Amino acid sequence: MAVTKILARKGPLAAGVDYILNKDKTEEQILTVHLNCDPGREVRQMLETKQTAGVHGKMDGVQYYHVIQSFKPGEVTPELALEIATEFAQEHLPGFETVIAVHVDKEHIHAHLVFNSVNADTGQKYHSNAQSYYSQIRATSDRLCRKHGLSVIMEGSSGKTVSYIEWLRHSKGQPTFRSMLEADLRTAIEDANDLGHFFMLMEHMGWEISHGNRLGFRLRGQERFMVPGRKNPLFTEDGIRAAIQGNLSAIEAGQRPAAMYRIPYQPYKKHPKYTGFLALYVHYLYVLGKIEKRQYPPRITPQLRKEVLRFERCREQFAFLRENGIATSEDMASFQTRTEDALSGLMKQRTILNVRNKKRRALYNALADAEALAEARRLYEDGLSGMEEEYARYIDAVALLDTCGIPRERLLAEKAEVYQQLAEVNCQIRDQRKKLVLCREIQEHIPKMKQSIEKIEAKEVIRDDYRRR
Repeated sequence: MAVTKILARKGPLAAGVDYILNKDKTEEQILTVHLNCDPGREVRQMLETKQTAGVHGKMDGVQYYHVIQSFKPGEVTPELALEIATEFAQEHLPGFETVIAVHVDKEHIHAHLVFNSVNADTGQKYHSNAQSYYSQIRATSDRLCRKHGLSVIMEGSSGKTVSYIEWLRHSKGQPTFRSMLEADLRTAIEDANDLGHFFMLMEHMGWEISHGNRLGFRLRGQERFMVPGRKNPLFTEDGIRAAIQGNLSAIEAGQRPAAMYRIPYQPYKKHPKYTGFLALYVHYLYVLGKIEKRQYPPRITPQLRKEVLRFERCREQFAFLRENGIATSEDMASFQTRTEDALSGLMKQRTILNVRNKKRRALYNALADAEALAEARRLYEDGLSGMEEEYARYIDAVALLDTCGIPRERLLAEKAEVYQQLAEVNCQIRDQRKKLVLCREIQEHIPKMKQSIEKIEAKEVIRDDYRRR
């Protein structure tokens, strides 16, 4: 089995070649092969090829490509890895000056192929994209692995891949950070009473939380946050909130979406007579509807799609104006002022909550450590080595909680309340910001809308005159 990836590099050729020919990693360059170039002169020959084709603009952009084949530990020898990489280059890269090296400095043997971005025979540049990766690089590598009796990664969809480390841990039956996160998310969703309680449970399991446009999670000590909501809507904030309300099993079974939008009930009201901005939007939507029916064919062309999206956006803006009773510039200015004041108040409220959270941060962290590291303490006391640091953190956390003078139950209730209030305030802040964005869009759109109506109606007049003739 070989996990493959290709990297486009715009840096100097010498850097890539020197990296893969490292003597410490290639057993004094014994595990190396040169194709269409000579050892020691490979960089100069690649540059000469570029200069020969330079009249066609081949000196800029990507200078070389770097292909990596990572083999499963214990499944391949260095010599076989070099043979497979050489066959791959001969089949997939004919005419390209290529340097091949097998590195044996890690547990998994991996082959590196650095090749010129310009073909020495044709003078054409190499192009790589997702389609060529799966249909050429990945397909060729898998076929050569089968030929030599190696296993091949089987995936349900060619468009979804995982990192080699994640696949390797999964193949060995070891948990990955992503699988651990998803398991803890499901556990917290099942146990939580509300969103704030959910955040507290996740923190007590050892996860740090990033509250932004998307929810991010990471274990203490990790550099980057993982955003599980990108792949699974169940793990977005709306999905989690819906699942906590008792819909987890129905969502996972596909019987209902993770987040459902329900239009709030409004009693029937007689249609008012619109004036100002509302009248302008009604007229503009009417004109757009006529043009859409008369000019465009039934087939959904790019131009028609653009017009439909514009029509829907105008309907959204019109609904916003009607719901908030905005008909004039004065109404708009007044609404913006109220919204900005409300946003300012919410920001102050969030600052106060963050200050409360910061004052108690040491105690809140101690609560999380005392719960998350209880198992580490048990393992350490049973004699398992490697748990010294976790055991020390657990002891420090318990000592702090015992000497703070506040019962743990009270601290837990206080922490859950703060987290719930922060979640609600963040939701309200996002809502107020969306309203301000809509206000700015409407103010920018109104002058363009008037011009569009004048042009459309002028064309209609000309068309009607032509028909009368």
